[in-house]
Amino acid sequence: MIPPAHRDLARTTFAVLFIGALLAVSLWILRPFLAPIVWATMVVVATWPLLLRMQGLLWRRRWLAVTAMSLLLLLLFVVPLTLAIVTIVGNADRLVAWARLATEYRMPDLPPAWLTGLPVVGGTLARLWEEVNALGLRDLLNRLTPYAGDLTRWFVAEVGSIGLLVLQFLMTLLVAAVLYATGEDAAQLVRRFARRLAGERGVGAVELAGGAIRGVALGVGVTALVQAALGGLGVWAAGVPFPGLLTAVMIMFCIAQLGPLPVLVPATIWVFWTGDIGWGIALVVWSGFVGTIDNVIRPLLIRLGADLPLLLIFAGVIGGLFAFGLVGIFVGPVVLAVAWKLLDAWMADGDAQPVLPAPADEAGADSAATPSPAAAPTAPAAAAAPEPAPAVAREPDAAAPTPADARTVS
Repeated sequence: MIPPAHRDLARTTFAVLFIGALLAVSLWILRPFLAPIVWATMVVVATWPLLLRMQGLLWRRRWLAVTAMSLLLLLLFVVPLTLAIVTIVGNADRLVAWARLATEYRMPDLPPAWLTGLPVVGGTLARLWEEVNALGLRDLLNRLTPYAGDLTRWFVAEVGSIGLLVLQFLMTLLVAAVLYATGEDAAQLVRRFARRLAGERGVGAVELAGGAIRGVALGVGVTALVQAALGGLGVWAAGVPFPGLLTAVMIMFCIAQLGPLPVLVPATIWVFWTGDIGWGIALVVWSGFVGTIDNVIRPLLIRLGADLPLLLIFAGVIGGLFAFGLVGIFVGPVVLAVAWKLLDAWMADGDAQPVLPAPADEAGADSAATPSPAAAPTAPAAAAAPEPAPAVAREPDAAAPTPADARTVS
């Protein structure tokens, strides 16, 4: 006969296995929709305050606010990002050719005349040119030729086909519209699950996750769009060819926290190479402004949702990109941000706990048995003690000798 304890263990084991298999099959079925759901969830959480504000302006009609927000997402996020990725994929061969051309280029022994003729920095750059040639670094680019082509092909493979990409963005927009319409119910469902899983601490983790999502989405997305737009404006004004393609590449670099300088620096060199010194200097100044403006915009936007370290965001973006593809650009920072906030809250709870007195040992017990000066009643305690009753006058006792009798006896 099987003991009851063993029967309960077997039942629990099979129940856990069944629930795990059910979750695995459910995730397998939802696998094509996971990326759009993640994208839509992050966009909705980041823009939920804007939806409520717009609902107040549109006569408290939720369906009007949902329609307006869907159109706004289509114009501000989906269309620019889709055009950027489509442009990069459509010019993949040209990007590979440019990378190969750059790696096959050999620096001449003498610097060009336009470089030495630059005001203030011309002599310094000319000496740097000669030092680079003396060190033999001009052959370094030839060694990077295979890696440049492989990196471009990897990026195009990560992006995927154009049709599938557009379909995913449309699904993201559809899921976002549904979440906008039923956001309160979805948030309540998540809170109930978190409370059942970890109590009130789980609910606090959900709130921290929402703030982290909002901060990362605003800090990474909006900063990338602003920097890429300003950088694209600069290369277009300077007459650099293919400004649309360069702007699309800058969007992806800015989202990956690499900044627009990997595109603006070669564009500036090209402008100087063509002999347009005035526009080259202007593009240098503009590149310095665009390349550093994120240090002002990003912290302000991130602190609107959550105060997160920049190193944490950078590690999350790069690690998420390699782990999950393009969607990992947002998933990575959010996961690290939630983990960081939970760890910080856990350590804060430990610091807030009161320090209990140490238990008395045997020596302490023996010393407690001996009254110490501290155990003596203090002056206020002595003053509070009841005063002795006054002596009652009585007649002298005959048996007791009086002072006069005492003198007589002596």
